[in-house]
Amino acid sequence: MTQTPWLGFSIDRSSGTPVFEQICSAIRARAASGAMGLGSKLPPTRVFATELGVSRSTIVTAYEQLVAEGYLSSQQGSGYRLCAVGEVELPQQNSVSGGQDLAPPQEMSTPRPFRAGTPDMRLFPYRQWGKTVARICRADPQAMFHGTGGFGAWPLRQAICDHVAEWRGISARPEQVIVTAGATDALSICLHALAAAGDRVALEDPGYPPLSHFVTAQNLQADYLRVDDSGAVLPSRSVAARLAILTPSHQFPLGGAMSPARRVEFLQWARETDAWIIEDDYDSEFRYAGRPIPAMAGFDRLQRSLYIGSFSKIFSNALRLGYLILPESLVQMFQHSIQRFGPLASSMPQQPLADFIANGEFYRHLRRVRRVYAERRRYLLSRLAQDFGAYGFCHDHQAGMQVVFHLTCNRRDQDICAAAAAQGLTLEALSGFAQRQTEASKAHNGLLLGFCGYNEAELEQGLLILQQLFDRG
Repeated sequence: MTQTPWLGFSIDRSSGTPVFEQICSAIRARAASGAMGLGSKLPPTRVFATELGVSRSTIVTAYEQLVAEGYLSSQQGSGYRLCAVGEVELPQQNSVSGGQDLAPPQEMSTPRPFRAGTPDMRLFPYRQWGKTVARICRADPQAMFHGTGGFGAWPLRQAICDHVAEWRGISARPEQVIVTAGATDALSICLHALAAAGDRVALEDPGYPPLSHFVTAQNLQADYLRVDDSGAVLPSRSVAARLAILTPSHQFPLGGAMSPARRVEFLQWARETDAWIIEDDYDSEFRYAGRPIPAMAGFDRLQRSLYIGSFSKIFSNALRLGYLILPESLVQMFQHSIQRFGPLASSMPQQPLADFIANGEFYRHLRRVRRVYAERRRYLLSRLAQDFGAYGFCHDHQAGMQVVFHLTCNRRDQDICAAAAAQGLTLEALSGFAQRQTEASKAHNGLLLGFCGYNEAELEQGLLILQQLFDRG
Protein backbone atom coordinates (compact mmCIF):
# COMPACT_ATOMS: atom_id res chain seq x y z
CA MET A 1 0.00 0.00 0.00
CA THR A 2 1.15 3.56 -0.73
CA GLN A 3 0.25 6.40 1.66
CA THR A 4 -0.16 9.99 0.55
CA PRO A 5 -0.20 13.02 2.87
CA TRP A 6 -2.30 15.00 0.40
CA LEU A 7 -5.62 13.32 1.08
CA GLY A 8 -4.71 10.81 3.76
CA PHE A 9 -5.78 7.64 2.03
CA SER A 10 -4.05 4.53 0.74
CA ILE A 11 -4.05 2.65 -2.52
CA ASP A 12 -4.39 -1.11 -2.41
CA ARG A 13 -2.61 -2.43 -5.47
CA SER A 14 -3.76 -5.99 -4.76
CA SER A 15 -7.40 -4.95 -4.97
CA GLY A 16 -9.52 -5.76 -7.98
CA THR A 17 -10.80 -2.17 -7.92
CA PRO A 18 -8.95 -0.01 -10.48
CA VAL A 19 -6.59 2.57 -8.96
CA PHE A 20 -8.43 5.53 -10.50
CA GLU A 21 -11.67 4.34 -8.87
CA GLN A 22 -9.94 4.03 -5.48
CA ILE A 23 -8.85 7.65 -5.86
CA CYS A 24 -12.39 8.71 -6.80
CA SER A 25 -13.86 6.88 -3.80
CA ALA A 26 -11.41 8.52 -1.40
CA ILE A 27 -12.16 12.03 -2.68
CA ARG A 28 -15.92 11.41 -2.54
CA ALA A 29 -15.59 10.21 1.04
CA ARG A 30 -13.50 13.26 2.05
CA ALA A 31 -16.07 15.56 0.47
CA ALA A 32 -19.00 13.80 2.16
CA SER A 33 -17.36 13.88 5.60
CA GLY A 34 -16.51 17.60 5.37
CA ALA A 35 -12.78 16.97 5.53
CA MET A 36 -12.51 18.96 2.30
CA GLY A 37 -14.32 22.26 2.21
CA LEU A 38 -15.99 24.06 -0.66
CA GLY A 39 -13.42 25.29 -3.15
CA SER A 40 -10.63 23.14 -1.74
CA LYS A 41 -7.93 22.79 -4.34
CA LEU A 42 -6.77 19.30 -5.24
CA PRO A 43 -3.12 18.45 -5.76
CA PRO A 44 -1.72 19.07 -9.25
CA THR A 45 -1.96 15.94 -11.34
CA ARG A 46 1.81 15.54 -11.83
CA VAL A 47 2.60 16.06 -8.16
CA PHE A 48 -0.20 13.77 -7.02
CA ALA A 49 0.87 11.07 -9.48
CA THR A 50 4.44 11.21 -8.18
CA GLU A 51 3.24 11.07 -4.58
CA LEU A 52 1.12 7.98 -5.26
CA GLY A 53 3.56 6.32 -7.63
CA VAL A 54 1.03 6.07 -10.44
CA SER A 55 0.85 7.48 -13.92
CA ARG A 56 -0.40 11.02 -14.45
CA SER A 57 -3.11 9.67 -16.78
CA THR A 58 -4.56 7.70 -13.84
CA ILE A 59 -4.93 10.91 -11.82
CA VAL A 60 -6.39 12.76 -14.78
CA THR A 61 -8.92 9.93 -15.32
CA ALA A 62 -9.99 10.08 -11.68
CA TYR A 63 -10.31 13.87 -11.65
CA GLU A 64 -12.25 13.97 -14.90
CA GLN A 65 -14.61 11.28 -13.61
CA LEU A 66 -15.35 13.43 -10.55
CA VAL A 67 -15.84 16.47 -12.77
CA ALA A 68 -18.41 14.48 -14.74
CA GLU A 69 -20.15 13.48 -11.51
CA GLY A 70 -20.23 17.10 -10.31
CA TYR A 71 -17.84 16.75 -7.39
CA LEU A 72 -15.05 18.80 -8.95
CA SER A 73 -14.80 21.80 -11.21
CA SER A 74 -11.91 22.51 -13.54
CA GLN A 75 -10.65 25.74 -15.05
CA GLN A 76 -7.62 26.00 -17.26
CA GLY A 77 -4.68 27.29 -15.26
CA SER A 78 -6.31 26.92 -11.86
CA GLY A 79 -6.50 23.14 -11.52
CA TYR A 80 -9.31 21.16 -9.92
CA ARG A 81 -11.44 22.38 -6.99
CA LEU A 82 -14.21 20.83 -4.90
CA CYS A 83 -17.73 21.94 -5.78
CA ALA A 84 -20.38 22.70 -3.19
CA VAL A 85 -21.49 19.45 -1.63
CA GLY A 86 -25.09 20.52 -2.10
CA GLU A 87 -24.59 20.55 -5.86
CA VAL A 88 -24.28 16.81 -6.00
CA GLU A 89 -26.14 13.94 -4.44
CA LEU A 90 -23.56 12.19 -2.28
CA PRO A 91 -24.06 8.49 -1.66
CA GLN A 92 -24.75 7.41 1.93
CA GLN A 93 -22.58 4.76 3.45
CA ASN A 94 -25.49 3.13 5.28
CA SER A 95 -29.25 3.34 4.97
CA VAL A 96 -30.93 3.41 8.37
CA SER A 97 -34.53 2.52 9.09
CA GLY A 98 -35.84 2.05 12.58
CA GLY A 99 -32.31 1.91 13.96
CA GLN A 100 -31.45 -1.10 11.79
CA ASP A 101 -28.82 -1.23 9.03
CA LEU A 102 -30.43 -2.50 5.87
CA ALA A 103 -28.23 -4.79 3.81
CA PRO A 104 -28.92 -5.53 0.14
CA PRO A 105 -30.59 -8.89 -0.44
CA GLN A 106 -28.08 -11.69 -0.89
CA GLU A 107 -28.24 -14.61 -3.24
CA MET A 108 -28.63 -18.00 -1.61
CA SER A 109 -25.26 -19.03 -0.25
CA THR A 110 -25.96 -22.67 -1.10
CA PRO A 111 -26.97 -23.49 -4.69
CA ARG A 112 -30.07 -25.61 -5.23
CA PRO A 113 -29.27 -28.70 -7.29
CA PHE A 114 -30.21 -29.66 -9.98
CA ARG A 115 -31.15 -26.64 -12.09
CA ALA A 116 -30.37 -27.43 -15.73
CA GLY A 117 -28.26 -25.23 -17.98
CA THR A 118 -26.82 -23.14 -15.16
CA PRO A 119 -23.10 -22.29 -15.34
CA ASP A 120 -21.12 -22.03 -12.12
CA MET A 121 -20.43 -18.31 -11.83
CA ARG A 122 -18.03 -19.02 -8.96
CA LEU A 123 -15.63 -20.12 -11.70
CA PHE A 124 -15.98 -16.90 -13.67
CA PRO A 125 -12.63 -15.08 -14.20
CA TYR A 126 -13.73 -11.90 -12.45
CA ARG A 127 -10.28 -10.43 -11.98
CA GLN A 128 -9.22 -10.96 -15.60
CA TRP A 129 -12.55 -9.61 -16.85
CA GLY A 130 -12.23 -6.55 -14.60
CA LYS A 131 -8.73 -5.86 -15.92
CA THR A 132 -9.99 -6.10 -19.50
CA VAL A 133 -12.86 -3.70 -18.86
CA ALA A 134 -10.54 -1.27 -17.04
CA ARG A 135 -8.05 -1.37 -19.91
CA ILE A 136 -10.77 -0.53 -22.43
CA CYS A 137 -12.01 2.29 -20.20
CA ARG A 138 -8.53 3.80 -20.04
CA ALA A 139 -7.50 3.32 -23.65
CA ASP A 140 -10.75 3.84 -25.55
CA PRO A 141 -13.76 4.52 -23.31
CA GLN A 142 -15.88 5.52 -26.31
CA ALA A 143 -15.70 1.90 -27.51
CA MET A 144 -17.94 0.95 -24.57
CA PHE A 145 -20.79 3.08 -25.86
CA HIS A 146 -20.41 3.80 -29.57
CA GLY A 147 -19.57 2.15 -32.83
CA THR A 148 -21.68 -1.00 -32.48
CA GLY A 149 -24.21 -0.13 -35.17
CA GLY A 150 -27.26 -2.29 -35.73
CA PHE A 151 -25.28 -5.54 -36.07
CA GLY A 152 -22.93 -4.99 -33.12
CA ALA A 153 -19.29 -4.09 -32.54
CA TRP A 154 -17.07 -5.06 -35.45
CA PRO A 155 -14.21 -6.48 -33.30
CA LEU A 156 -16.65 -8.80 -31.52
CA ARG A 157 -18.21 -9.90 -34.79
CA GLN A 158 -14.73 -10.72 -36.10
CA ALA A 159 -13.93 -12.63 -32.89
CA ILE A 160 -17.16 -14.60 -33.27
CA CYS A 161 -16.20 -15.53 -36.85
CA ASP A 162 -12.84 -16.80 -35.62
CA HIS A 163 -14.52 -18.75 -32.81
CA VAL A 164 -17.11 -20.54 -34.95
CA ALA A 165 -14.53 -21.32 -37.64
CA GLU A 166 -12.37 -23.09 -35.06
CA TRP A 167 -15.05 -24.68 -32.90
CA ARG A 168 -18.05 -25.18 -35.16
CA GLY A 169 -16.66 -25.49 -38.69
CA ILE A 170 -18.54 -22.41 -39.93
CA SER A 171 -16.92 -20.05 -42.39
CA ALA A 172 -18.45 -16.57 -42.19
CA ARG A 173 -17.46 -12.92 -42.48
CA PRO A 174 -18.22 -10.23 -39.86
CA GLU A 175 -20.82 -8.73 -42.21
CA GLN A 176 -22.91 -11.87 -41.66
CA VAL A 177 -22.86 -11.67 -37.85
CA ILE A 178 -25.42 -9.94 -35.62
CA VAL A 179 -24.61 -9.51 -31.93
CA THR A 180 -27.84 -10.19 -30.03
CA ALA A 181 -29.17 -9.93 -26.49
CA GLY A 182 -29.05 -13.70 -26.13
CA ALA A 183 -30.58 -16.61 -28.02
CA THR A 184 -34.18 -15.50 -27.51
CA ASP A 185 -33.42 -12.14 -29.10
CA ALA A 186 -31.78 -13.93 -32.02
CA LEU A 187 -34.89 -16.06 -32.53
CA SER A 188 -37.07 -12.96 -32.38
CA ILE A 189 -34.95 -11.27 -35.05
CA CYS A 190 -35.27 -14.35 -37.28
CA LEU A 191 -39.04 -14.58 -36.91
CA HIS A 192 -39.56 -10.87 -37.57
CA ALA A 193 -37.43 -11.00 -40.70
CA LEU A 194 -38.38 -14.37 -42.20
CA ALA A 195 -41.98 -15.09 -41.20
CA ALA A 196 -45.33 -13.37 -41.55
CA ALA A 197 -48.49 -13.88 -39.51
CA GLY A 198 -49.99 -17.28 -40.23
CA ASP A 199 -46.74 -18.90 -41.42
CA ARG A 200 -45.92 -22.34 -40.06
CA VAL A 201 -42.83 -23.02 -37.96
CA ALA A 202 -41.58 -26.55 -37.27
CA LEU A 203 -40.44 -27.20 -33.68
CA GLU A 204 -38.91 -30.22 -32.00
CA ASP A 205 -41.13 -32.26 -29.66
CA PRO A 206 -40.03 -32.59 -26.91
CA GLY A 207 -38.41 -29.18 -27.01
CA TYR A 208 -37.98 -25.88 -25.23
CA PRO A 209 -41.51 -24.85 -24.06
CA PRO A 210 -40.94 -21.05 -24.09
CA LEU A 211 -40.07 -21.33 -27.77
CA SER A 212 -43.51 -22.72 -28.56
CA HIS A 213 -45.15 -19.89 -26.60
CA PHE A 214 -42.94 -17.37 -28.35
CA VAL A 215 -43.87 -18.66 -31.80
CA THR A 216 -47.61 -18.59 -31.12
CA ALA A 217 -47.31 -15.09 -29.61
CA GLN A 218 -45.96 -13.93 -32.98
CA ASN A 219 -49.20 -15.17 -34.64
CA LEU A 220 -47.34 -18.09 -36.21
CA GLN A 221 -48.52 -21.71 -36.34
CA ALA A 222 -46.38 -24.35 -34.69
CA ASP A 223 -45.90 -27.78 -36.28
CA TYR A 224 -44.29 -30.28 -33.94
CA LEU A 225 -41.58 -32.71 -35.04
CA ARG A 226 -41.21 -36.02 -33.27
CA VAL A 227 -37.65 -36.79 -32.06
CA ASP A 228 -36.14 -40.25 -32.48
CA ASP A 229 -32.64 -41.66 -32.08
CA SER A 230 -31.47 -39.78 -35.21
CA GLY A 231 -32.88 -36.43 -34.12
CA ALA A 232 -35.97 -34.50 -35.20
CA VAL A 233 -38.07 -36.24 -37.83
CA LEU A 234 -38.53 -34.39 -41.11
CA PRO A 235 -41.75 -32.36 -41.52
CA SER A 236 -44.46 -33.86 -43.68
CA ARG A 237 -44.27 -32.78 -47.30
CA SER A 238 -47.92 -31.75 -46.97
CA VAL A 239 -46.97 -29.21 -44.30
CA ALA A 240 -45.54 -26.04 -45.85
CA ALA A 241 -43.41 -24.90 -42.91
CA ARG A 242 -41.59 -21.63 -43.51
CA LEU A 243 -38.98 -22.31 -40.81
CA ALA A 244 -37.63 -25.21 -38.79
CA ILE A 245 -35.93 -24.49 -35.46
CA LEU A 246 -33.58 -27.34 -34.55
CA THR A 247 -30.93 -28.30 -31.97
CA PRO A 248 -28.95 -30.77 -34.12
CA SER A 249 -25.67 -30.85 -32.19
CA HIS A 250 -27.25 -31.56 -28.82
CA GLN A 251 -31.01 -32.01 -28.81
CA PHE A 252 -32.81 -30.28 -25.99
CA PRO A 253 -33.89 -31.80 -23.68
CA LEU A 254 -33.17 -35.43 -24.64
CA GLY A 255 -29.53 -34.99 -25.63
CA GLY A 256 -27.90 -36.74 -28.54
CA ALA A 257 -26.86 -35.43 -31.93
CA MET A 258 -28.76 -35.50 -35.21
CA SER A 259 -27.36 -38.11 -37.58
CA PRO A 260 -25.54 -36.98 -40.73
CA ALA A 261 -28.20 -38.61 -42.90
CA ARG A 262 -30.99 -36.75 -41.10
CA ARG A 263 -29.12 -33.46 -41.51
CA VAL A 264 -28.85 -34.04 -45.25
CA GLU A 265 -32.58 -34.76 -45.39
CA PHE A 266 -33.43 -31.51 -43.60
CA LEU A 267 -31.18 -29.43 -45.83
CA GLN A 268 -32.67 -31.06 -48.92
CA TRP A 269 -36.15 -30.33 -47.58
CA ALA A 270 -35.22 -26.68 -47.02
CA ARG A 271 -33.92 -26.32 -50.57
CA GLU A 272 -36.93 -28.00 -52.13
CA THR A 273 -39.54 -26.06 -50.13
CA ASP A 274 -37.72 -22.71 -50.00
CA ALA A 275 -37.67 -22.98 -46.19
CA TRP A 276 -35.04 -21.91 -43.68
CA ILE A 277 -33.41 -23.88 -40.87
CA ILE A 278 -32.56 -22.01 -37.68
CA GLU A 279 -29.88 -23.91 -35.79
CA ASP A 280 -29.98 -23.22 -32.05
CA ASP A 281 -26.51 -24.28 -30.86
CA TYR A 282 -27.03 -23.44 -27.21
CA ASP A 283 -24.24 -25.43 -25.49
CA SER A 284 -22.21 -27.21 -28.15
CA GLU A 285 -18.84 -26.17 -26.66
CA PHE A 286 -19.54 -28.54 -23.77
CA ARG A 287 -18.63 -31.81 -25.39
CA TYR A 288 -16.54 -34.04 -23.15
CA ALA A 289 -15.22 -36.59 -25.62
CA GLY A 290 -13.29 -35.40 -28.67
CA ARG A 291 -14.02 -32.14 -30.44
CA PRO A 292 -17.44 -30.52 -30.71
CA ILE A 293 -19.66 -31.92 -33.46
CA PRO A 294 -19.57 -29.66 -36.55
CA ALA A 295 -22.59 -27.42 -36.87
CA MET A 296 -25.25 -28.06 -39.48
CA ALA A 297 -24.69 -24.49 -40.69
CA GLY A 298 -21.06 -25.37 -41.41
CA PHE A 299 -22.09 -28.48 -43.32
CA ASP A 300 -24.61 -26.38 -45.25
CA ARG A 301 -22.11 -23.53 -45.78
CA LEU A 302 -24.84 -21.14 -44.64
CA GLN A 303 -26.98 -21.65 -47.70
CA ARG A 304 -30.37 -22.50 -46.17
CA SER A 305 -29.43 -22.33 -42.49
CA LEU A 306 -29.00 -19.60 -39.89
CA TYR A 307 -26.86 -20.21 -36.81
CA ILE A 308 -27.59 -19.03 -33.27
CA GLY A 309 -24.94 -19.10 -30.54
CA SER A 310 -24.84 -17.72 -27.02
CA PHE A 311 -22.28 -16.64 -24.44
CA SER A 312 -24.71 -17.24 -21.56
CA LYS A 313 -23.83 -20.91 -21.07
CA ILE A 314 -20.11 -20.84 -21.84
CA PHE A 315 -19.18 -17.50 -20.29
CA SER A 316 -21.70 -15.49 -18.29
CA ASN A 317 -25.48 -15.47 -18.13
CA ALA A 318 -25.32 -11.89 -16.80
CA LEU A 319 -23.91 -10.32 -19.98
CA ARG A 320 -26.98 -11.30 -22.03
CA LEU A 321 -25.02 -11.57 -25.26
CA GLY A 322 -25.41 -14.00 -28.12
CA TYR A 323 -25.03 -13.95 -31.86
CA LEU A 324 -26.77 -14.81 -35.10
CA ILE A 325 -24.90 -15.78 -38.27
CA LEU A 326 -26.73 -15.26 -41.55
CA PRO A 327 -26.43 -16.52 -45.11
CA GLU A 328 -25.05 -13.75 -47.29
CA SER A 329 -28.31 -13.68 -49.22
CA LEU A 330 -30.19 -12.55 -46.08
CA VAL A 331 -27.87 -9.81 -44.82
CA GLN A 332 -29.68 -6.93 -46.50
CA MET A 333 -33.09 -8.20 -45.41
CA PHE A 334 -31.96 -8.42 -41.79
CA GLN A 335 -30.41 -4.95 -41.96
CA HIS A 336 -33.83 -3.55 -42.85
CA SER A 337 -35.44 -5.59 -40.05
CA ILE A 338 -32.92 -4.38 -37.46
CA GLN A 339 -33.47 -0.79 -38.56
CA ARG A 340 -37.20 -1.27 -38.14
CA PHE A 341 -37.27 -2.97 -34.75
CA GLY A 342 -33.95 -1.77 -33.31
CA PRO A 343 -31.10 -3.76 -31.69
CA LEU A 344 -31.42 -4.95 -28.08
CA ALA A 345 -27.87 -6.08 -27.30
CA SER A 346 -26.02 -3.88 -24.83
CA SER A 347 -23.05 -2.13 -26.39
CA MET A 348 -21.00 -1.82 -23.18
CA PRO A 349 -19.65 -5.39 -22.86
CA GLN A 350 -19.04 -5.97 -26.57
CA GLN A 351 -15.56 -4.46 -26.94
CA PRO A 352 -14.28 -5.99 -23.67
CA LEU A 353 -15.60 -9.39 -24.74
CA ALA A 354 -13.89 -9.06 -28.11
CA ASP A 355 -10.60 -8.31 -26.32
CA PHE A 356 -11.19 -11.14 -23.87
CA ILE A 357 -11.51 -13.57 -26.77
CA ALA A 358 -8.59 -12.10 -28.72
CA ASN A 359 -6.13 -12.24 -25.81
CA GLY A 360 -6.96 -15.87 -25.01
CA GLU A 361 -8.59 -15.35 -21.60
CA PHE A 362 -11.94 -16.56 -22.94
CA TYR A 363 -10.47 -19.87 -24.07
CA ARG A 364 -8.53 -20.33 -20.84
CA HIS A 365 -11.83 -19.96 -19.01
CA LEU A 366 -13.60 -22.32 -21.43
CA ARG A 367 -10.94 -25.02 -21.02
CA ARG A 368 -11.13 -24.71 -17.26
CA VAL A 369 -14.91 -25.00 -16.95
CA ARG A 370 -15.04 -27.86 -19.45
CA ARG A 371 -12.60 -29.78 -17.27
CA VAL A 372 -14.53 -29.01 -14.08
CA TYR A 373 -17.92 -29.75 -15.63
CA ALA A 374 -16.63 -33.04 -17.05
CA GLU A 375 -15.57 -34.15 -13.57
CA ARG A 376 -18.94 -33.19 -12.11
CA ARG A 377 -20.75 -34.99 -14.91
CA ARG A 378 -18.74 -38.18 -14.37
CA TYR A 379 -19.50 -38.04 -10.66
CA LEU A 380 -23.24 -37.57 -11.19
CA LEU A 381 -23.51 -40.36 -13.76
CA SER A 382 -21.52 -42.70 -11.54
CA ARG A 383 -23.74 -42.04 -8.53
CA LEU A 384 -26.93 -42.42 -10.56
CA ALA A 385 -25.77 -45.76 -11.97
CA GLN A 386 -24.62 -46.98 -8.56
CA ASP A 387 -27.52 -45.97 -6.32
CA PHE A 388 -30.48 -45.20 -8.58
CA GLY A 389 -30.40 -48.12 -11.01
CA ALA A 390 -33.61 -49.53 -9.57
CA TYR A 391 -35.49 -46.39 -10.51
CA GLY A 392 -34.18 -45.47 -13.96
CA PHE A 393 -31.20 -44.93 -16.27
CA CYS A 394 -29.27 -42.28 -18.21
CA HIS A 395 -28.07 -42.22 -21.81
CA ASP A 396 -24.51 -40.91 -21.80
CA HIS A 397 -24.27 -38.49 -24.73
CA GLN A 398 -20.87 -37.14 -23.63
CA ALA A 399 -22.13 -33.57 -23.91
CA GLY A 400 -24.23 -30.81 -22.43
CA MET A 401 -24.92 -29.21 -19.07
CA GLN A 402 -27.54 -31.67 -17.86
CA VAL A 403 -28.46 -35.33 -18.09
CA VAL A 404 -31.86 -36.98 -18.41
CA PHE A 405 -32.67 -39.66 -15.86
CA HIS A 406 -35.35 -41.78 -17.55
CA LEU A 407 -37.68 -43.29 -14.98
CA THR A 408 -38.44 -47.02 -15.14
CA CYS A 409 -40.21 -47.18 -11.79
CA ASN A 410 -43.91 -46.56 -11.22
CA ARG A 411 -43.45 -42.88 -10.35
CA ARG A 412 -44.54 -39.74 -12.22
CA ASP A 413 -41.76 -37.27 -12.86
CA GLN A 414 -43.95 -34.29 -11.96
CA ASP A 415 -44.78 -35.80 -8.56
CA ILE A 416 -41.08 -36.31 -7.83
CA CYS A 417 -40.26 -32.75 -8.87
CA ALA A 418 -42.95 -31.34 -6.59
CA ALA A 419 -41.68 -33.37 -3.64
CA ALA A 420 -38.08 -32.37 -4.42
CA ALA A 421 -38.99 -28.67 -4.51
CA ALA A 422 -40.35 -28.97 -0.98
CA GLN A 423 -36.92 -30.32 0.05
CA GLY A 424 -34.98 -27.47 -1.56
CA LEU A 425 -34.08 -29.11 -4.88
CA THR A 426 -34.72 -27.72 -8.37
CA LEU A 427 -35.69 -30.49 -10.76
CA GLU A 428 -37.51 -30.34 -14.08
CA ALA A 429 -39.87 -33.04 -15.29
CA LEU A 430 -39.08 -34.40 -18.73
CA SER A 431 -42.81 -34.69 -19.45
CA GLY A 432 -43.04 -30.91 -19.14
CA PHE A 433 -41.07 -30.54 -22.37
CA ALA A 434 -43.54 -32.57 -24.44
CA GLN A 435 -45.43 -30.18 -26.71
CA ARG A 436 -48.31 -32.55 -27.50
CA GLN A 437 -50.12 -35.20 -25.48
CA THR A 438 -49.56 -38.23 -27.71
CA GLU A 439 -48.67 -41.84 -27.05
CA ALA A 440 -45.04 -40.98 -27.80
CA SER A 441 -45.06 -38.09 -25.33
CA LYS A 442 -46.27 -40.37 -22.53
CA ALA A 443 -42.91 -42.16 -22.77
CA HIS A 444 -41.16 -38.96 -21.73
CA ASN A 445 -41.15 -39.65 -18.00
CA GLY A 446 -37.90 -38.59 -16.41
CA LEU A 447 -35.90 -35.96 -14.60
CA LEU A 448 -33.64 -33.28 -16.05
CA LEU A 449 -30.60 -33.03 -13.75
CA GLY A 450 -28.18 -30.13 -14.19
CA PHE A 451 -24.68 -30.59 -12.84
CA CYS A 452 -22.51 -27.69 -14.00
CA GLY A 453 -23.44 -25.20 -11.29
CA TYR A 454 -22.69 -27.52 -8.35
CA ASN A 455 -19.55 -29.03 -6.90
CA GLU A 456 -19.39 -32.66 -5.84
CA ALA A 457 -20.37 -31.93 -2.23
CA GLU A 458 -23.44 -30.03 -3.39
CA LEU A 459 -24.35 -32.75 -5.88
CA GLU A 460 -23.93 -35.38 -3.17
CA GLN A 461 -26.23 -33.51 -0.82
CA GLY A 462 -28.84 -33.24 -3.55
CA LEU A 463 -28.54 -36.92 -4.40
CA LEU A 464 -29.03 -37.92 -0.77
CA ILE A 465 -32.27 -35.95 -0.65
CA LEU A 466 -33.38 -37.40 -3.97
CA GLN A 467 -32.62 -40.93 -2.79
CA GLN A 468 -34.76 -40.40 0.28
CA LEU A 469 -37.65 -39.30 -1.94
CA PHE A 470 -37.34 -42.45 -4.07
CA ASP A 471 -37.01 -44.73 -1.03
CA ARG A 472 -40.26 -43.40 0.42
CA GLY A 473 -42.05 -44.80 -2.62
